[in-house]
Amino acid sequence: MFAEILPLLTKALGETIYMVIVSMAIASIIGVPLGVLLHTTDKGQILENMPLNQTVGSIVNAVRSIPFIILMVAIIPLTRFIVGSAIGTTAAIVPLVIASIPFIGRQVETSLKEVPAGLVEAALSMGATPTQIITKVLLPEAMPSIVSQLTTVIIALVGESAMAGAIGGGGLGDLAIRYGYQRFRPEVMLATVVILIVLVQLVQFLGNTLSKRLNKR
Repeated sequence: MFAEILPLLTKALGETIYMVIVSMAIASIIGVPLGVLLHTTDKGQILENMPLNQTVGSIVNAVRSIPFIILMVAIIPLTRFIVGSAIGTTAAIVPLVIASIPFIGRQVETSLKEVPAGLVEAALSMGATPTQIITKVLLPEAMPSIVSQLTTVIIALVGESAMAGAIGGGGLGDLAIRYGYQRFRPEVMLATVVILIVLVQLVQFLGNTLSKRLNKR
């Protein structure tokens, strides 16, 4: 029985990992700078600009408030426009990225707020520019926390990628629904749950390890 479903599990796991890695990479490219923008334009920060901060913050909050399954359905036309299809692992990456960007932005903002204000003030007193403060002070000091926060995002993406299977997104979620639930094969559903648990545990372990290595305090 296990030998029969092993190829399906392997393929589904590969699809899930593909969705998570690509989605995380794209979302981080946009989400990390977004978090920096949210922090540095806040009141009393080096690039204070409250109208911009409040506008961007409102958009971020609005996107974050949309349940993922609703977001997937709502942006089907956009997904089809970008990748040419609304079904499959590549199509699922579009809503995963859109859902993750504001999440990453807020997580990075939270990490940057943990950097002692004295370090920024010291850098300013030595004539550092805002760009230098961001790249030489804020990001390096907050990096262990940022890694921990991004680990949380990756774990959320694993869950959302499984949810994407509900509407043909592929991966372990799709396998659990089509081969487990719809065909009344509980062993398939159990196997996918076990794999997801192991995957999350592995991601958490690697994230914690990297965060500790980056922490020089």
